[in-house]
Amino acid sequence: MTPDTLMTPEKIHLDGKTFVPADQIPIPEWPCVVSERPQPTLTVKDDDLFLVTDTLGNISGCSLNDGNPSMGLFCSDTRFLSRLELQIDGHSPVLLSSTAEKGFSLSILCTNPRIEDRLRADTVGIRRELVLNGALFEELEVSNYSTSSVIFELSISFDADFADLFEVRGYDRDKRGRLLRLVEPTPEEGTSTGDGVSASGSPVQKEQSLILAYQGLDGLVMESRIQFQHRQPDYFKGYTAVWRLELASHETQKLGYRANLLTNNQSSSTVSAAFTLVQAKAGEMMEEQHWVQQITRIRSDKGTFNRIIERAEQDMYLLRQSFGKYKTVSAGVPWFSSLFGRDSIITASQSLMLNPQIAKETLFLLATYQGKADDEWREEEPGKMLHELRFGELARCQEIPHTPYYGTVDATPLWLMLYAEYYAWTHDGETLEQLWSNAVLAMDWIDRNLKETGYLSYIRKSKRGLDNQGWKDSGDCIVNRKGELATGPIALCEVQAYVYAAKLRMAEIARLKKRIDLSDRWTEEARNLKLRFNRDFWMEDQDFCALALDGDGKQVDSITSNPGHCLHLGIFTPEKAYSVAERLRAPDMFNGWGIRTLNSLSPAYNPMGYHIGSVWPHDNALIAMGLRSLGLIDQALELFEGLFDMTNQQPYQRPPELFCGYERNGDNAPVQYPVACTPQAWATGTIFQLLQMIVNLVPDAPNNCLRIIDPTLPESISSLSVHNLKVGPTILDLEFERSGNTTACRVANKRGNLRVVIEA
Repeated sequence: MTPDTLMTPEKIHLDGKTFVPADQIPIPEWPCVVSERPQPTLTVKDDDLFLVTDTLGNISGCSLNDGNPSMGLFCSDTRFLSRLELQIDGHSPVLLSSTAEKGFSLSILCTNPRIEDRLRADTVGIRRELVLNGALFEELEVSNYSTSSVIFELSISFDADFADLFEVRGYDRDKRGRLLRLVEPTPEEGTSTGDGVSASGSPVQKEQSLILAYQGLDGLVMESRIQFQHRQPDYFKGYTAVWRLELASHETQKLGYRANLLTNNQSSSTVSAAFTLVQAKAGEMMEEQHWVQQITRIRSDKGTFNRIIERAEQDMYLLRQSFGKYKTVSAGVPWFSSLFGRDSIITASQSLMLNPQIAKETLFLLATYQGKADDEWREEEPGKMLHELRFGELARCQEIPHTPYYGTVDATPLWLMLYAEYYAWTHDGETLEQLWSNAVLAMDWIDRNLKETGYLSYIRKSKRGLDNQGWKDSGDCIVNRKGELATGPIALCEVQAYVYAAKLRMAEIARLKKRIDLSDRWTEEARNLKLRFNRDFWMEDQDFCALALDGDGKQVDSITSNPGHCLHLGIFTPEKAYSVAERLRAPDMFNGWGIRTLNSLSPAYNPMGYHIGSVWPHDNALIAMGLRSLGLIDQALELFEGLFDMTNQQPYQRPPELFCGYERNGDNAPVQYPVACTPQAWATGTIFQLLQMIVNLVPDAPNNCLRIIDPTLPESISSLSVHNLKVGPTILDLEFERSGNTTACRVANKRGNLRVVIEA
């Protein structure tokens, strides 16, 4: 609580404003319009703000209870608007069209239904535009298309429950803070001219604004402050603004508002809010244009293919989020719009070809949160990388351990892999040096955890932590071939491959730094790990790799996608690698669009299960990289084509977090997973990882070299251009062209002295 916030049992004084508990002043309700079924949603995002509405641009109080709990305006894991509902004379508008194409704005065109004998259907056209830029802006253009004048009321109902995102997801709290009402201050309480609600329940109007407020259990006061622009409302009923409109034939009037989000009278968003929608839109467009100029531009001869790439470029921009002085990609909207260790690392690795700056900022950001002490509640340990960071009331009140929470087994070896990969792309010796101590601490954490069994494993320590702490972190996914849950500590197969790769790559860096002792030790440890892994994880009867070893050292013997992550990291012996590659493409694993997380013959298989039969794009991209590394180019291209075909059928050509594992038959569309995040970071990064896979770039910036090994375009593409690619200090343009089964590559332009070696 700030020093100028005073609290009594009855009143709260904050910077000249006086609030009382909401239950002291009931206000009139404006009925919501009940939809007959849950609406599909539109999503927009700007840094740490995101908005989810129905296709009308509305957040109906009814819809939140009818199956769309994710709708709302969110910032810092808090829902600042839980209702935003446009009505015409108390009726829902009729949708004509809507789009969230731009990513940071919604555009909606709607009209009126027939309203008794007063307003014929399709008389009034309403154009809504909503923009995020440090605040929420909306402008409405209301037009009369009849030959005579019309009179009607237009209303927008607001409300805010200030729910923590974990509450929205279903977390039950014993107690929560209290909603507040702003009251007219008396002279002795101050001279604020802010608007509020009088004791009678009618809003006090001075500056034509509405203020919705809440005080959390931690004492912080959060506000949604709605200020009206263009034409002021004619009256308020509770938190509903109402305009009495009289429009002459073909007359248009403009209405609008700005919703600022505040915590203890300071902006809740890290982004400075514009003043008007026009300024907000211009600011977003300029920032995005700057981003586009920095990144690698990849285009083909096929328009459908290019639209997927352009969408992925835009989504990577939208998903970036500020955390202190760094920006990295948040994991996904709506549930994971925050910092996640594993997700941000994998996405940064996927997009090194697009923009290595993402990797640099991700490495530094995660290093600032690297574990420093042993803390069972947060599962923090010295040297360990975080899993998830949250800023909502539940985290602030220590009801959840996400401050940050460290329950991840793989973020630490993945961070080390990214550290080495980033250096291979950039030869950024300064970053290598600055993060060396963090890298050594991370390796020390791995080594301490390897001591007991020789494998990196996890078991939940926090009562509010995750049972499963690999990338498949749902509670029901680590099962044996009988469909039975494994018990911990669990050593996942892919995590051992990450440790193997981290040790080999760190050994190379240690040699560069003249730490021959560390280099030799890590190389030897990697060699020993590979020998033991191929012995202990291999299922001779299935000719496949076990998902994991359980707490008794027994194999968790189901057939899953996890061993596919091992393929490009070199931990398998060659014959075992080819055996895994072949098995992954069997019909019970490959559904025509991609490889399932769990084979369809398992008793635990569910095509709608989050990790037990669904298909994840990022999972498949990693497998495709592995197939390519084994020289199984046709098989890798089959995955490429399936994933791009799937993406082309998604709204906005945007790959979802996951989709259902149902078989691809004929012309059937991929079956959507009901609550998949979209946009989602490592699904978006999949597009760039797959592009890297087909052209097969192998950067070695420290030795001033880029190898392009047997580039192969799929049959759906004849040519591909790569512009503004950065390898070390060199910027180059590449062009690929397919003729029959052969793909040629040429260097079209080069600014720098990088050696480019094309190996066909």
